[in-house]
Amino acid sequence: MLNLSVLKDNLSVCRLSPDYAIPGWATAWELFSITKTLDELSIVCFEKYVPTWIKSEKWFKALKIEWPLDFSLTWILSSIANPLAVAEISIFAISTYDTDYILVREIDFNKAINILKWFCNILEN
Repeated sequence: MLNLSVLKDNLSVCRLSPDYAIPGWATAWELFSITKTLDELSIVCFEKYVPTWIKSEKWFKALKIEWPLDFSLTWILSSIANPLAVAEISIFAISTYDTDYILVREIDFNKAINILKWFCNILEN
């Protein structure tokens, strides 16, 4: 069984042009993710600090998988994504070296928690 903790603050997924410098507001919280490609600069960060003129999707809540994950594990994201997909709840996943974060829209969050309680131990902070 997976242990998931709930992060209390809302996150935003932002899109900027690929030549945009990484802004200071993006790194103002303990969780942020920055991905740059030839097409875009994507930033996931604390919603409170995102300027209103930035193109973003708001109102995400995050679940953190509470253990270091081995790179050979193949079932982790699917064990969360599949039951949520059946319930028509979309996710946005962020992977780090040690773990994964699953973002769910705030409007779907309680439903997602109820579904995942069947598969995971939810640790509410």
